[in-house]
Amino acid sequence: MSVEIESHQVESIGVVAGLVWQYLSENEPVTLSKLSREIDAPRDLVMQAVGWLGREGKICFHKGSRSKLISLKEE
Repeated sequence: MSVEIESHQVESIGVVAGLVWQYLSENEPVTLSKLSREIDAPRDLVMQAVGWLGREGKICFHKGSRSKLISLKEE
């Protein structure tokens, strides 16, 4: 099975990943729900950007009282 990803789609994910990183640097930790509401992009694109940042080791997940929280990984 072959999957083609258009370059502008990958570029869009990268741009939104930058927005997510910026938001987290100013407002962490937050829930994924709040993050997707606060970023001016479609929810699926925000989740793809979170996956991108997770794959790069830039973020970490924490167990909150009712949901998972996300924050930047301390370096």
